[in-house]
Amino acid sequence: MDKVIGALICALIVIAAVWLMRRSWRRRTQRDQGIGGYPLPPEEGEALVDLEALYVASTPREEPLERLAIPGLAFRGTARIRIEAAGLTIRVAGEEPVFIPAGVLSDAETAGWAIDRGVEPEGLVVVRWRAREDGSEDGVAVDSYLRARYEGDRDQIIEAIGTIAASGEAAHPASAPEPPESES
Repeated sequence: MDKVIGALICALIVIAAVWLMRRSWRRRTQRDQGIGGYPLPPEEGEALVDLEALYVASTPREEPLERLAIPGLAFRGTARIRIEAAGLTIRVAGEEPVFIPAGVLSDAETAGWAIDRGVEPEGLVVVRWRAREDGSEDGVAVDSYLRARYEGDRDQIIEAIGTIAASGEAAHPASAPEPPESES
């Protein structure tokens, strides 16, 4: 009888934990539903950097413990990072690609940890940018964390983002093109 009661208590604790996690994620996605990347450019330019990395998380600026559920950047995973003069494209496996125009990129630097990843000092690349937000002209300040897969890739990402952010070739968020309408 004691084993049955113990098993029931354990089952209730697990069910409650799963319910709370699901509820928290649903609230987070509702909170962040108006935040997003920008439409992909109609044509790809010449790649300054095109490599594979691990996408870790996106957080509000200077809040590395608060994950944002931005469409295309909500989950950690293997990603293709493409940097060209127009901006940065992050393609996380299984997600829609996210484009960040050069005009909204601030800079990139190294970090040692983010919400669910702690690595050696300077093991992550943090990309600082302003995400599009419904009802806001200025957008939301975001930090996106990447883990370079191969030695030297980290420096390439930081240098390329520094170059295109300084040039500011892309439009300001308020004048960024609207995504094309899909036909149903």
